[in-house]
Amino acid sequence: MNAISERIRSIYTVITRATLAPLLLRCVIFLSGLVAFVLAYPPAILASRAVVLLLIAALLPAIAPGRVWPTLTVLLTVIGWVAQTSYYGEPIELWRLLGLATFLYLTHSLCALAAQLPYDAAVSPDLIARWVVNALAVVLASAVLAVLLIALAERWDEGGFVVAAIAGLAVAALAASLLSWMLRRTGTE
Repeated sequence: MNAISERIRSIYTVITRATLAPLLLRCVIFLSGLVAFVLAYPPAILASRAVVLLLIAALLPAIAPGRVWPTLTVLLTVIGWVAQTSYYGEPIELWRLLGLATFLYLTHSLCALAAQLPYDAAVSPDLIARWVVNALAVVLASAVLAVLLIALAERWDEGGFVVAAIAGLAVAALAASLLSWMLRRTGTE
């Protein structure tokens, strides 16, 4: 019983000491996870009682961004996308796929930021704005590259999508190498 009262006391402390920026950041995490679910799941599931579980799954990363919940949200979104495109037979539309990737990346990226910010942190709005601008720049660059690779793949016959997939893997490997180099460089200075 003492552990429960201690937990309630810590929740009360968090609520009374919370500042605006971390709370708004967590609200944006919830909304981006929710939009990802709406884009991924078919209307039949969104109109059922399962939507309550999706609301909870979108809320958990906002509450505890440094835990397993962002990963669970991403996995549930992918499961919804696979169900929508394979089981329910919805066609794959580029706008929906790009929107889904955008909101999943925003959820993931903002959870990384929120995991480092305590609820009572005094944060400059410029920090969050720069973080969001950088995340949107990554999303835009990825979308442009994806559209270009798809257009290139359509110009070639059967082997076009294989070439596009290999080009995408090459870009991913290049990005991972660049990040690794930057991490080593930052760690040595």
